[in-house]
Amino acid sequence: MNIEPTACLKKGRGRPKQFCRDIALDKALEMFWRHGYEATSMADLVDVTGAKAPTLYAEFGNKEGLFRAAVERYVSKFAEKGKALLNRPGSTIAEAVEDFMRAAAAMFTDKSLPSGCFIICTSAALSASSDDVAELLRTRHHLQENTLREFLSERQATGELPPHTNIAALAKYLACTLQGMSVQARDGATHENLDSIVSTLMAVWPELMRSGTDLRLVTTDINTDTSAADISAASA
Repeated sequence: MNIEPTACLKKGRGRPKQFCRDIALDKALEMFWRHGYEATSMADLVDVTGAKAPTLYAEFGNKEGLFRAAVERYVSKFAEKGKALLNRPGSTIAEAVEDFMRAAAAMFTDKSLPSGCFIICTSAALSASSDDVAELLRTRHHLQENTLREFLSERQATGELPPHTNIAALAKYLACTLQGMSVQARDGATHENLDSIVSTLMAVWPELMRSGTDLRLVTTDINTDTSAADISAASA
């Protein structure tokens, strides 16, 4: 996993190695990402971070505290990049959505990272006994949908989306597409596989905007176009 440079002290001669919070969080994040919250023990985290147990407890309180910090680390390192793509100056709404989705496809299949989305993957592996952690992940998962909804609302206000477009439904549709891509990546889908999903999404994007995300209308339009093409081909 790629680790960003941090301003941690190096080990000096005759002195114990200094604890680096960011490096420890990166390593803990990867462990939770690969194995889930419940399957990861404090012993695992001590081993992967190289820190002593008392140091981790002093810094984070317990395993849940370390997991919460890892969630925030993920949001700051990865989720904020997606938000920046949506808000890139000069991009059309279609360009911004496509850049956002393709960046997610690349990240979900990045071989230097565990596959899929950290939030989605860890949420799926939780049992009913981890209610507090589940609520944290649910809130963070909704944050992504809220970001998409805010982006779409802003573009609707500037006239890039028709007034009748159902912003909430369209944001949920995009969030569900991301969730499906994450599951596919976890099951072994390649970057090319996920890119093809994004290409399909962008092919129907004009219809999604025009129909207000009523997929029955999108399907009807596609079927009508196909039928017309079949009739023309038969007449030729």
